[in-house]
Amino acid sequence: MALGGYSNVIMIVIVTIFFPCIAMGTEYVVGDHHGWATGFDYNIWAADKVFKVGDSLVGQHNVYKVNATAFQNCTVPSNHSDALRSGNDVIVLASPGQKWYLCGVGEHCTTGQKLAITVVASTISSSPSPVQHTKKLFGGFHF
Repeated sequence: MALGGYSNVIMIVIVTIFFPCIAMGTEYVVGDHHGWATGFDYNIWAADKVFKVGDSLVGQHNVYKVNATAFQNCTVPSNHSDALRSGNDVIVLASPGQKWYLCGVGEHCTTGQKLAITVVASTISSSPSPVQHTKKLFGGFHF
């Protein structure tokens, strides 16, 4: 009986130490030091990144999550309460698939202030690190 209790304590300690490392995703500040702004190519920015379930997009300004058609046409949703504009918004990438975001201010979207990404399923690393992997970027917009 004592051995069973000891094993449970060890399992709890292991889970407590390693589970947060596995569950935490990478935090991406959209646009690096350019931030979420006009005059920047977000397709190039996203091209070398692998976005996984559990990762998050960070930034500030004005962001709408839209579908592919609205993205392509730069159509801002009519419900402006859907905009993320607090400057402290974080978008956690909760499911795999295509994701589309755009700026709803003036002509910002038509001048390139939009982001399309593909989110892949998260995999558990065989050797999790005790430190959360964060892309140290600048710009500040949380999606």
